Amino acid sequence: MNDHQPQRVRVERRPVSEAESRAANGPDWDRYADEYQATHGEFLGDAGFLWGPEGQHEEDLGALGEVTGKDVLELGSGAGQCSRWVCTHGGRGIGLDLSHRQLQHSRRIDEETGVRVPSVRGTATALPFADRTFDIVFSAFGALQFVAEIDSCLDEVIRVLRPHGRFAFSITHPTRWMFPDDPTASGLVASQSYWDRTPYVEIDDETGVVSYVEHHRTLGDWVSLLSERGLGLSRLLEPEWPQGHDRVWGGWSPTRGALTPGTAIFVAAPGGPPRHAHPVMPARRRTNA
Repeated sequence: MNDHQPQRVRVERRPVSEAESRAANGPDWDRYADEYQATHGEFLGDAGFLWGPEGQHEEDLGALGEVTGKDVLELGSGAGQCSRWVCTHGGRGIGLDLSHRQLQHSRRIDEETGVRVPSVRGTATALPFADRTFDIVFSAFGALQFVAEIDSCLDEVIRVLRPHGRFAFSITHPTRWMFPDDPTASGLVASQSYWDRTPYVEIDDETGVVSYVEHHRTLGDWVSLLSERGLGLSRLLEPEWPQGHDRVWGGWSPTRGALTPGTAIFVAAPGGPPRHAHPVMPARRRTNA
């Protein structure tokens, strides 16, 4: 759920179309981008790859596998930090994001670092790329939960993936849906049903315009969505909160993270598990993230 509310809003739970979701979330990220990068940019790193607020690094998890020499697409790339990491590790990273302002930050960091990530403004439900263009498609930090037409998104991922490609993504852990978006102990009391998939909607009190939308799917929903499209799931990671990691980010915090997962990471491939897939194992803890 929304960890930033720049204007007075009222909250509803109701069905929301893809067009309405996109019209709300693109401008929302445009408004929030400067604050987001100022607040979290150092933590993310200009060419860093974190899978979630727990600070789990791709270097540790290896969810993408080997990226050297690979064509890699990031969905919801923001300022391109993860794609820039791909580039510094020998891959050809490309970013796609709905927010124009986030992509402006990506260009800024390109110029500051000299590591340039080709990026395009677009939506995951209509990828502007040819069939079988990428060896890896990934999405970090939960961009997919902002997509209403997730079926179209996954169909597009399959279309642009090459045979034996890999698809990896992280989302806010679905069990978080049960709890208030409160990082303190008060937010650890379940207040709504895990199985209630009705979208979370924020409406600007002044204009009456939908300003933010988030869509909930259970772990079982995600497994079924992948399986129905022949995407074999090889890993499902639920990172533990690292000892000594005291960062509070929206509803994520040491208090909450000590008891319940905040992020879920899926790794899948067309036709079955990726070649040389890692065995399913718990994520290693980092104490200095």
